[in-house]
Amino acid sequence: MKLRWYINRLRSMEPAEILHRVGELRRKTVSRHWKNGWRHHPARKLLPVFTDLGERLANASPEQRQAIGNAAEDALSGKFAALGVTWPRRDARSLYPDDLWRFDPVTGGTWPGPETYTFDIDYRHRSGRGDIKYVWEIGRLQQLPVLAAHAVFGDDPRPIGAIEAAVESWHRANPPFRGVGWASGIEVALRAISLIVTHDLVSERMSVACRNRIGEILAASAYWLPRFPSRFSSANNHLVAELAGEYLLGLALGRETRHAADRLAAETLKQILPDGCGAEQSPTYAAFTAEFILLCMAAARCHGQSFGKAAEDRLSAFAEFIEWLPERAGFGDDDEGRVMTLGDEADYAASVASSIRGFPGQPGRVSESHDFRSLIFGRPAGEAGGHHGLRTFRDGGISVWRGDLAGRCAELTFDHGPLGYLSIAAHGHADALSLALRLDGKPVLVDPGTWLYGSGGVWRNWFRSTRAHNTLNIASEDQSTMSGAFNWSHKATAGLIEVVPEPDWSVTAEHDGYLRRFGVMHRRTVRRAGEAILVTDRLIGQVREAEIVFQVASGLTVEVAGTVANIMEDGRTLLAIRFPHGVIAVRSGGETPGEGGWVAPRFGVKVPARRIAWRGEVGEEGVETVLQPVGAIPAGP
Repeated sequence: MKLRWYINRLRSMEPAEILHRVGELRRKTVSRHWKNGWRHHPARKLLPVFTDLGERLANASPEQRQAIGNAAEDALSGKFAALGVTWPRRDARSLYPDDLWRFDPVTGGTWPGPETYTFDIDYRHRSGRGDIKYVWEIGRLQQLPVLAAHAVFGDDPRPIGAIEAAVESWHRANPPFRGVGWASGIEVALRAISLIVTHDLVSERMSVACRNRIGEILAASAYWLPRFPSRFSSANNHLVAELAGEYLLGLALGRETRHAADRLAAETLKQILPDGCGAEQSPTYAAFTAEFILLCMAAARCHGQSFGKAAEDRLSAFAEFIEWLPERAGFGDDDEGRVMTLGDEADYAASVASSIRGFPGQPGRVSESHDFRSLIFGRPAGEAGGHHGLRTFRDGGISVWRGDLAGRCAELTFDHGPLGYLSIAAHGHADALSLALRLDGKPVLVDPGTWLYGSGGVWRNWFRSTRAHNTLNIASEDQSTMSGAFNWSHKATAGLIEVVPEPDWSVTAEHDGYLRRFGVMHRRTVRRAGEAILVTDRLIGQVREAEIVFQVASGLTVEVAGTVANIMEDGRTLLAIRFPHGVIAVRSGGETPGEGGWVAPRFGVKVPARRIAWRGEVGEEGVETVLQPVGAIPAGP
């Protein structure tokens, strides 16, 4: 497994990256015995980074104070939940035992600790220890800013005690550079951000020992981050996180920040496309990237600095993209990464978009969330008008249509974009020409989600496969070829062919993922025809047996009558799908991937859901599928 991973990874590298990796390996070898231990990273007096944070907390609404108070009480009672899992509740008298930072709540096991050099720990391949994501999640220390804010709101001494206990425990259990906490730059950056915000809020109420511990952790982090940067094929959201960490650490430690700021501004223009779509082909990863950048902009404003109008405009474009998307719309990977958070969030991308509008005081779609993020960045100056009609985001390859069909409010997305970002397209899914549909705000035809990363195994492959998405596949093969959990050896290229404006709008696109193996291009047209949506699939080149899939949202049922599949809720039909003549199969669940449908509503959770699959011959003349919403029953008098 490891040998195959290294071979596939090398195949995706250009000569310059191979040279970089050789140098990186040398630095890792040297670092095994260089500047290890806290004595090499003495504490320095930390400078305030977010100088207006106290004022912002003073203006918190009652709802924001309550939300922070609730999250803080959870932390003080030993509760922690993330990624679909609740950790065993800890005794309030011992909230942060040393083994917490390497404990896996799913397997009940522990990862190597301070006795092991961080780069000796193999977290990429299945080792029986579980998914490293869970250990890293609690190690981000994102409960600490919440506890600090709660302490600012009142005279309760418990939050400061809990913060000091967490800092002391983490410091003791994770010396530089031992254990899993130092293995990834993004984790180092996120933890540093949590400590910087916490220190800015309550440093005067902390003990000298706690301040020194924070200073040592930040000094070690400032040394470690630029030593192992994410470059070349790895330069995605990880690089943005590392640069954000470097910039904020520079402000806290009184060091030069211009280099990190310039690079972060440049990455903003690379990783958020001109039309606002995220280059990684995932709205939530784009939101994660945008939140890092926005946090640095907020810090820059406090210090009379700026990232420039181009970066600010690019964030604004991202906010507009999210405002066009249906609520909680998702495609590509989503590991629920957040920069500032109170915990579970109903619509993370919308919350970040709301903060982007609130930062300069623009109107926008106001997020319902009363979270810590809105305190730092502000909320939109007013509610902006809703978006209706057809909008095509050509750079990112997403078309969105909002309108009325058969008396229902329909929201449709059509994906005709690239697989992902950079040579490995790490977080993309093989979902070219897939679509999703919501009716009256309810998901009906959905993207399947993510499930798990390193420990996902064959199910990780299923959730990013073509067969799991609402598009066409040939011989159960993927459009793009997987070569690892975050790598693709062959990538389909999708392209937009034509957009016809409203009222009888249509969008036509194609991809070449099956050209080399099957000698055909897949072309799909999605168009409005009266009160229905028509989906026409063509295989350009020759006639092939194919499968057209529609993954139904969990909780909905399907009844087939002839060539019509009726998608129902509580016995009432929401959507009728009329297929051409062929074989229609409906199944949910199954022991192995592909037996039936599954959706992952969040990371680490998968539930069975109906999957409708039509099978038949498709050629250049095309086959047509009709999506017909069934009118809502009028409310009674």
